[in-house]
Amino acid sequence: MKALIVANWKENPVTQKEAVELFNTVEEGVGKVTNVEVVICPPFVYLPLLSGLTLGAQNVSYEEKGAFTGEVSPLMLKDLKVTYVIVGHSEARRNLHETDETVNKKVRECLGISLKPILCVGENMGENKKEVLEKQITEGLKNVPEEQLKNVVIAYEPIWAIGTGRNCSIEETQESVLMIKKIILKLYDKKIKNAVTILYGGSVTSKNSEEYIKDGGVNGLLVGGSSLNAEDFVKIVTLAKNIDKVLRLSII
Repeated sequence: MKALIVANWKENPVTQKEAVELFNTVEEGVGKVTNVEVVICPPFVYLPLLSGLTLGAQNVSYEEKGAFTGEVSPLMLKDLKVTYVIVGHSEARRNLHETDETVNKKVRECLGISLKPILCVGENMGENKKEVLEKQITEGLKNVPEEQLKNVVIAYEPIWAIGTGRNCSIEETQESVLMIKKIILKLYDKKIKNAVTILYGGSVTSKNSEEYIKDGGVNGLLVGGSSLNAEDFVKIVTLAKNIDKVLRLSII
């Protein structure tokens, strides 16, 4: 399978010119990498300006249309050729007060119109990781049919590692991937244990990315700050072609 490398630009850059230049530089740099799926998630306003790589959105409304000032409809994203949508990012949970219930509505709305949700989960420092992941995954996937799991991506992003430079160790990542798979097994049949794509995110750089791909048990990465540096991000994508060497973590 292909590695999935997702760039989350967050609220950057601040001009159209910079956004197009960054996108074009990345597109040129990853053009010869054939076995990695690269997804760029820019701010909403830049989506119509970008084409050539797979596009993702940083959030979405769970309503398709109507009197919802400030929201962006999933149908609007679909019309802009968006494929993936980041849902439940810790910054949205914190700053926009998203709950597991609203996250679940967004997941189901995305799947209903063939958008692929990237469901973000992760604990903060001092929290019980198992309890947090079990709650966020169980409630995030509530009423999601088994046949739709292949279209769901789960991004494990420990909050304490996001933008702090304190990335998760490989051992901790392996442990978290196993934990996520066991939680999914509780919800669905054993035969789908590998149906969900699992990413790692949290202070990912070109210096540590290859180790996650080779040994972390993940299927790819969700990259924040480093995705704004075209050279660094292209290097991350290039290193991800080693996905065939990924350590397959078995829970049986």
